[in-house]
Amino acid sequence: MNVDRVLRAATAVLTGAGVPSPAVDAEVLLAHVSGHELGELRRARIMGAEVPAPTRTAYLELVERRARRVPLQHLTGRAHLGGVDLVVGPGVFVPRPETEVLVGLALEALDALAALDARGARDPEALDPSSGVAVPTVVDLCTGSGAVALALARARPHARVGAVELSEDAHRYAVTNVERSGLPVDLRLGRAQDAFEDLLGVVDVVTSNPPYIPPDAVPVDVEVREHDPELALYGGGVDGLQVPLEVAARAARLLRPGGVLLMEHAAAQGRSLPEALAAQGTWSQVDDHVDLAGLPRVARAVRADR
Repeated sequence: MNVDRVLRAATAVLTGAGVPSPAVDAEVLLAHVSGHELGELRRARIMGAEVPAPTRTAYLELVERRARRVPLQHLTGRAHLGGVDLVVGPGVFVPRPETEVLVGLALEALDALAALDARGARDPEALDPSSGVAVPTVVDLCTGSGAVALALARARPHARVGAVELSEDAHRYAVTNVERSGLPVDLRLGRAQDAFEDLLGVVDVVTSNPPYIPPDAVPVDVEVREHDPELALYGGGVDGLQVPLEVAARAARLLRPGGVLLMEHAAAQGRSLPEALAAQGTWSQVDDHVDLAGLPRVARAVRADR
């Protein structure tokens, strides 16, 4: 069978199983099994190339598992965010495309702070010895695979980036990703609620994609419901905001006055989370931002002057 026939058959199987993007997933899996880039696979499809029998057998096994709604990223062992290739699998939350909004807002915040940074009164340790200018500090709380921290470190290599994760399983993936990337992320294992005691009051931007699903809510996506770790999903409290608000309280202690918190949340929390943040009394500005689908996705809060 040639590439086109194999892909068509696989797409039909995945479509029947209700996979959201069957044609794309079929291509990604065949590219993974055959060791090709997607562009190479698509050229082979046009040229009518044949799929060797051993490759076809291995491919059909993966297609069957994907049809059972095993996450695509668990089958390939890879995910991508902010231009960073990540190792993922069972035991760690798989980064979602909507988190690109969180990364983009963090980069905007860093750029805005840099443009205004004529203070000249920063701690000497916060200055770049070669340029004498302030080195921005970013901390990612509840980092999971390290996706957001690594995306920021890649995009702003002059920044000092820290990250913390509670789950030992997820932390192992993050360690692997930091080592593979070669980026100087200060990765730690522990609770976000009391992390980075050595950075109190000096952080410029805190990012977080914490667990936020209410305890009685069931994720719609099978891949999330059956495969993402519960520790990364459920935020506690009646509304799922217990952990996010605890993390926000820690962020308030880490941030310098004027520093920015950016926190991802469920679409249904686009009003409740900003209102709860405003009630904490430590933020001078609180607003919310939508994702590419137009759904509320990231709360932004500015640390008030102490």
